[in-house]
Amino acid sequence: MVDFPALRTKMVDGQVRPNDVTDLRIIDAMGEVARENFAPDDQKPLAYLDRDLPLGGGRSPRVLIQPMVLARMLQYAGIKPTDKVLEVGSASGYGAAVMARLAGSVVALEQDADLAAIARRQLSGLANVAVVEASLVKGVPDAAPFDVIIFNGAVVTFPETIARQLAKRGRLLLVEEGSSVPRARLYARDDGGISGRTLFDASVPVLPGFEAVETFAF
Repeated sequence: MVDFPALRTKMVDGQVRPNDVTDLRIIDAMGEVARENFAPDDQKPLAYLDRDLPLGGGRSPRVLIQPMVLARMLQYAGIKPTDKVLEVGSASGYGAAVMARLAGSVVALEQDADLAAIARRQLSGLANVAVVEASLVKGVPDAAPFDVIIFNGAVVTFPETIARQLAKRGRLLLVEEGSSVPRARLYARDDGGISGRTLFDASVPVLPGFEAVETFAF
């Protein structure tokens, strides 16, 4: 019998706290949300390991991103109780469940029908979360603007369409793939537009629709 609460405590103490995560609300939320409930049956015993948790997806593998990466992104996001949050590529909903304990409301965007169904089921008891099944690359313009936008996966090209859904003083967090090491980055909107800065190295699978654009040589 797997002692999931004990594993959850070890995850928080061994992966979250030592990685500059000091917001007690994040620590408490990750200590409360049962990550195993968002995992396939064969992955449940591995739900609290320091790694991405595979959810399937074939050519575009989907994951619950590494707990440490999620926690650090949330730390930099500075989510307030009044914030409206968009999670892009929410998969089975774990990140949205954590953020629901930090934000005023969360929109969990997922285009995979099977994953969206799991997210709806697991998040049904949270009145401040809405699961939207639609294309990831378009965001959710009807619900914009958002105070915080977080990507549950990496991008190769900057998501201009979604960035336009960011509120003034809003924050957008994602992992950027490029010619060098993949890194988590924070973008913020102010009167002069959107500017960004690098936060930390992080490697997670690229979300479908945000891959490199293929070029052809003639």
